[in-house]
Amino acid sequence: MTTTTDPVTPDPPVIEGRGNPLRVVARAIGTIWSEPKARFGVILLTAFILLALFAPLIAPYDPHDGSFPHSQDGSAAHLLGTTGVGQDVLSQLIWGARVSVSVALIAGLLATLVAIAVGLSWGYVRAFWGEAVGFIVNLFLVIPSLPLMIVIAAYLHSGGLAVIVLVVVVTGWAWGARVLRSQTQTLRSRDFVTAAKFSGESPSRIVFREIMPNMTSLIVASFFGAATAAILAEAGLEFLGLGDPNTVSWGTMLFWAQNSNVLLTGQWVQLFAPGFMIALFAVSMTFINFGVDGLSNPRLRERTAKR
Repeated sequence: MTTTTDPVTPDPPVIEGRGNPLRVVARAIGTIWSEPKARFGVILLTAFILLALFAPLIAPYDPHDGSFPHSQDGSAAHLLGTTGVGQDVLSQLIWGARVSVSVALIAGLLATLVAIAVGLSWGYVRAFWGEAVGFIVNLFLVIPSLPLMIVIAAYLHSGGLAVIVLVVVVTGWAWGARVLRSQTQTLRSRDFVTAAKFSGESPSRIVFREIMPNMTSLIVASFFGAATAAILAEAGLEFLGLGDPNTVSWGTMLFWAQNSNVLLTGQWVQLFAPGFMIALFAVSMTFINFGVDGLSNPRLRERTAKR
């Protein structure tokens, strides 16, 4: 009599934390670059970063210059036309990348760092304060993020972009911390963690040198998700008038376009252009995540290698 058993899916390979961090990063970058969709996302994200860095050289005019004809349609001198106060739309679009992309990357990075610190320590240390941390995390997950952002931004209305970054970080770290905590609880019973404990290593060293390298894909995915949420939050808060209206960003472009009723005057490009750039930035992050999935799923790496 023969019996059949379901095939057991092997666990993802464990990366020892004592390895060279630069080698781990290089391997992660190579895996992401090997995925065509992720490669397109990396190229697109790089283009946004270069656009933000070299905006003073690329933009044809000063974005605050209001000496041009008001509410003009696209022409050779102004490809996307001018605003209701005589500012060049294309120049504002290029300069707006500096603020919007910077807020997305900085807020996404800070939110990810908070998620790493809270999630890994919360998942590894078994102590009474873990329940308190869990209550705080669950509280931030239950409270709707948009109303919370609006309340905080309205209360700290005069803080400018720093307030927007702070609001995004405060409202965007909880989900990543929850995911990293679950993975930390899975890894803390592994043999290499037990061996590190018996060798006398401190809990912080075990968490950040032994456990964290095994969550590269989750951390990178958390960063891209937080950066995407950050640029959407920045645009949303600016559109609602809770940011600094004198700052040139894609969110403030949407704010002034809405106030000028551009849809009624037929200058829909002033509303479409910044919205399209925000969507394109989110697409670049989503495409890079295809490569990030390959870091934790060997089957996806094998499938890409066979192409």
